[in-house]
Amino acid sequence: MSHGEAPPPIQLTDADDLASILIQAIEKDVSDIHLTVGNPPMFRLHGSVTPTTAAVLDAERMHKMLYDILSDDQRKTLERDKELDFAMSLGKIGRLRANCFYTRLGEAAVFRVIPTEIKTLEDLGSPPVLKKIAEKPRGLVLVTGPTGSGKSTTLAAMVDYINNTRDDHILTIEDPVEFVHRHKRCIVNQREVGPNTKSFAAALRSALREDPDIILVGELRDLETISLALTASETGHLVFGTLHTQSAPKTCDRIIDVFPPTQQGLVRTMFAESFQAIISQTLLKKVKGGRVCAMEIMLGTSATRSLIREGKTYQLPTIIQTAQKMGMQSLDQVIKDLLMRGVISQQDALMKCNNPDFVVRDGEKLLETMQGGGNPSQSQMSGGMGGMPSSQSSAANPRPPGLSSMYGRRPQKPGGR
Repeated sequence: MSHGEAPPPIQLTDADDLASILIQAIEKDVSDIHLTVGNPPMFRLHGSVTPTTAAVLDAERMHKMLYDILSDDQRKTLERDKELDFAMSLGKIGRLRANCFYTRLGEAAVFRVIPTEIKTLEDLGSPPVLKKIAEKPRGLVLVTGPTGSGKSTTLAAMVDYINNTRDDHILTIEDPVEFVHRHKRCIVNQREVGPNTKSFAAALRSALREDPDIILVGELRDLETISLALTASETGHLVFGTLHTQSAPKTCDRIIDVFPPTQQGLVRTMFAESFQAIISQTLLKKVKGGRVCAMEIMLGTSATRSLIREGKTYQLPTIIQTAQKMGMQSLDQVIKDLLMRGVISQQDALMKCNNPDFVVRDGEKLLETMQGGGNPSQSQMSGGMGGMPSSQSSAANPRPPGLSSMYGRRPQKPGGR
C-alpha cells in the first residue's frame, strides 16, 4: 500500500533462477516476494509492493521456476487442488512460507520471509504485559489482525520466552511450520498440517493425550477447531491461537458467532471464563522508513469477563481505555501516541485506526495545549507503546509531519485500499 510517487525498482544482480531471487530478497529485508505472469518479480518492502529490475515473467519461465523447487507430491497437489501451501528452507540464509496458485495467465506464487532468528519481546518493542500473559498457567490467548500484521512474529516471541523461562511441553500445530523453535528449557514439538497431521482439528484432538502444557494453533479456522481450543484451555492448558479479526470486541463476537444460536449462551460463558488475553495488532509505515506494530490488548478481568457473559461486547472498548494501569490499551490510543511522536503519518493513522475522531480531535487538543506553553496531561498522552511513560512522547516533536492539515476540518480517509 503506497501513496504518491511509485518507488524506484529494486536492483537484482541475478534473476536466472528462483533461489537467487529469494536469497536477494532476504538480503534486502523484504517481507514478501510476488511472482506472477506479466510482471517482473515484485518485492514487498516496508509495506509497499515494489518492482525489481528483473525481466518480466512469462508463463513458461514461471512454470519452470516453480517446478524446479517443488517435489513430485507437491506438483501433484498443486495440479489437483489448484493451490499449494508449503514452507521451504534456504539453509542458514532463511526460511520462507509459500503459496502457489493458478491465475487466468498461469501459475503464480507468493513467498513470505521467515527470519531464522526469533526476535525477543524486547527486540520487538512489545509491551511488558505480554510477558505476564505468557506466564499464565492456563487459558486462551488470541493474537489477531489482518494478514501480514506480524501475528506469527509476536507468537514466536512469546513461545520463545516460555521456552527460555519454563520447564514445560510446548506443542504447535501450524500450516505450514514457520518459525523453528529449538529445545531449550521446554520440549518443543512442532506439527505441520499435511506432512505431520491431517488437520488442525485432528491434531488438537490428539494433543489432549500428548501431555502438553502449551498448545499453539496456527489458525482457528472453523467451529470444530475453535471448540477444541476452548476445551483445551478449560482443561488446564495454555492455548495460543490466531484469527483475522481487527479488534478485541470483534474477536469475541467472531468466536461466539461461529457456533449455532442454541449453543452461543454456553460458549459465551466458556469463552468468558477461559480467555486470558486478546492481542489485536496492525503494522503501520514509519515516516522515516520501516514499519511499527500497534497493538490493542484486552485482558481477562472480572469486568471484561462479565461483559462477554452478558453479551455486551460493545462496551469492551470503554473498559480497555480505562484499564491502562493493568496493561490494557486500545488500538486508537497507541496510534494516537505514534502520530503525536511523529513516528507515523496522519494518513496512515486515519487508515488504520478504528475511530478517526478520537485520534484527530484529541491530537488537535494536545497540540494546542503544547503550542500554548502548557504541559499535556497524563490522560492526553495515554496509549503509548510498550508502557512508555507519557513524558517520553511528543515533546521532542510537537508537530509531526502531515499533522498540520488536521486543523479546520478532519481529513477524509483515503480510498483504494
